[in-house]
Amino acid sequence: MTEFSRRGLLKTGAAASVLAATGMPAVAMAKRGGTLRLGLNGANSSDTWDGRTHSDAFMINSAHGCVFDCLTEVGADGTLKGELAESWEASADAKTWTFNLRKGVTFHNGKSFGADDVIESLEMHTAEGAKSAAKPIVAAITEMKKMGEHQIQFTLAAGNADFPFLLSDYHILMFPAGMIEEGIAKGIGTGLYSVVSFDPGVRFVGKRVEGHYKGDSAGFFDSVEYIAINDSTARMNALMTGQVDAVNRVDTKTEALLKANPNVAIFEVTGNQHFTFPMLTNNAPFDNVNVRKALKYGINRQEMVDKILQGHGAVGNDHPIGPANQYYASELPQLEYDLDKAKFYMKEAGLTEINVDLSASDAAFTGAVDAAQLYQSSAKGAGININVVQEPADGYWSNVWLKKPWCACYWSGRATEDWMFSTAYESGVPWNDSYWENARFQELLLSARAELDSAKRKEQYTEMQSLMSQEGGTIVPMYANYVDAASTKLANTGTIGNLWQMDSSRMAERWWFA
Repeated sequence: MTEFSRRGLLKTGAAASVLAATGMPAVAMAKRGGTLRLGLNGANSSDTWDGRTHSDAFMINSAHGCVFDCLTEVGADGTLKGELAESWEASADAKTWTFNLRKGVTFHNGKSFGADDVIESLEMHTAEGAKSAAKPIVAAITEMKKMGEHQIQFTLAAGNADFPFLLSDYHILMFPAGMIEEGIAKGIGTGLYSVVSFDPGVRFVGKRVEGHYKGDSAGFFDSVEYIAINDSTARMNALMTGQVDAVNRVDTKTEALLKANPNVAIFEVTGNQHFTFPMLTNNAPFDNVNVRKALKYGINRQEMVDKILQGHGAVGNDHPIGPANQYYASELPQLEYDLDKAKFYMKEAGLTEINVDLSASDAAFTGAVDAAQLYQSSAKGAGININVVQEPADGYWSNVWLKKPWCACYWSGRATEDWMFSTAYESGVPWNDSYWENARFQELLLSARAELDSAKRKEQYTEMQSLMSQEGGTIVPMYANYVDAASTKLANTGTIGNLWQMDSSRMAERWWFA
């Protein structure tokens, strides 16, 4: 088994620069050469090559699909395929998985890739003191057995039909065994580009690895240069003036200027990206479910889609499963802006008004501060007094998120429901940014993961979405399209990945200069 689909997940939209139909495969027309220059936000001075810590666009683009590889890869068309794994097969109960690894693959320091590298790279995520967002994925593995230099068998605590998808997680990068710390310090991977220089929070430069195992089918640039431009206006200007070839997170306020520039094209795809306001439910007043319900009815979601996203998205319903997921529960009652209901739940909480801080920065998502101010305005009529705290962009993810009681956040979403829930909502996982605990939710999470009957799985995931929507500690006001932009000099196959920004963070691998 080498490839399967996300079974109903939305396929991607049009490309920024698509070659005219010629009857030839698009990649066959790709030209080698040039330096890809990306202007990316989401960079921090604390950035490292440690995939366990990656949480935003700059390092995800630099590491995943550029300097490093994973065992599996979700293609631009949504199908799962092998990256460092060549094939895999499962036992009937999906508890035992055997992976066959590629032969002839070397790390950038010349070391051969094999089973030992996989084992040590996975063990990183469950090591004592490790704070990895992928810990829930790896912790589910009860045994890793080396069957040969290029074969490894995983035994899971419980059956999981999604296991091969999980190994494509951008945190689970493959490092050289016996030199993990050196691999992190120097950025030693098996990816298409090796590190020339890396200045955390500023710039990364990489060069194409000659004789790479992916051959001529990927990695068409001679080199890449990723420049950290956290300021949205500066990022858009860098593209319009030709300083960079592509940028992420187009500011919808400047979209018209970009569209008016004949040398720039916007590329937009619908995925599972969602913008959120998680509250720490182990902190008062967010530990009171009625306060949480009041906050849910005090936000005008449609206003945010209209004013923050400029229509580039859809209204959310306070759960993280998006319209590109297989078991998205579109039939659930939509939470509406209703001040009478907000006042009712305030009264149920024994309150007539509350004063709460909401930390926000455009590091969370473009327009996050404006969104927080809209929330402040819409909730005021219910006696909910929101003080918007504008936080600095640098260090936001280390100093604010998971630290401050209520803040702005964004999630790219995940390819499967279990992946999303187990990353951010399973009890005790590092990235559970609301600390919300619900016994029924946790019970369903475990049973749905091992359920092979699709109809039963849908029922379970629908109930989980409903529980989160009604009682959870995360406000999910909107799903946001990925809106990025590129020079018309760039070309691609015409199908753009929708897992993350910038063609699922694989522009260095999939694009080329026309």
